[in-house]
Amino acid sequence: MLFKLLVIARNTFTETIRQPVYAVIISIALFLFVLSPALTMYTLDEDIKLLREIGLSTLFLAGLFIAIFSATGAVTEEIETKTITTILSKPIGRPTFILGKFVGVCAAVGLAHYICTIAMLMIIRHGVLETASDTHDWPVIVAGSVIVVSALLLTAFLNYSYDWPFSATAIVLTAVFATFGIIFLCLIDKEWKFNPQENHIELFEIYGSLLLLMAVTILVALAVMFSARFNIVLTLMCCTSIFLIGLIHDWLFARHADALWAKIGSVLVPNFQVFWISDAIYESVAPPASYLLMGVVYATLYTAGILFLAIALFQRRQVG
Repeated sequence: MLFKLLVIARNTFTETIRQPVYAVIISIALFLFVLSPALTMYTLDEDIKLLREIGLSTLFLAGLFIAIFSATGAVTEEIETKTITTILSKPIGRPTFILGKFVGVCAAVGLAHYICTIAMLMIIRHGVLETASDTHDWPVIVAGSVIVVSALLLTAFLNYSYDWPFSATAIVLTAVFATFGIIFLCLIDKEWKFNPQENHIELFEIYGSLLLLMAVTILVALAVMFSARFNIVLTLMCCTSIFLIGLIHDWLFARHADALWAKIGSVLVPNFQVFWISDAIYESVAPPASYLLMGVVYATLYTAGILFLAIALFQRRQVG
């Protein structure tokens, strides 16, 4: 069973990163990251805090849309094109199919989240030019330019010479070059000197990104569940609605704690406020590791429950 699950997950991952919408969402997110310092330079002494909030918000929204479109493409399209009948005609159970799709989409979403996180770290390190005397962080600018240009040039060569898919290859190479780029920036300061203590890359952003990755994992499970029964429009509507309700979870349910509907809603709807550390942004205090562990447990339990429900719903789905 494990081998079959991994085969489905690998194929799902490959198909997902080849989808044009996958590359488009990542490109838009990267463009917003580059644009964000210019949008936050008019907030007096709150520039870097607003930059963090915009960066984490962009990361969260990018994960939401990638999760929805990727899961829909992985499940709904196979049902609508009837290719799923070929898969299920083999000794592959429906639970294995759903879990394999979930793992494959999670891997693709994780790759996109990784690229966007590195972009966010680079932008936050560069910071905002608050005064006329502030200078650009040229190591960040040079590293970012080298990452993008190198990935595109090597992708063009591989596409022309070996017919490798352009968008998928570009994304994977961007992740590889971005890894080297962020390691370089962790060691080199603004003055091009070896000074790891002054790299301005903090645990706060890393913790925030990890928490958002857990939230996105829940969204992937939701998208897989809804796409097993609905088309892309309904899946988008349902996931977006739950996402928005989850962001106001405490405000909506906690103040009506005595009502039965609030008790049921607080259990059924995941609390995405757990993963959004907006208060910590303005207090400039990183959440403790215990909070991160709590988020892992919370996300794991919710994801497992959603996947069980997805399998139950898919068991009765007519696919022939």
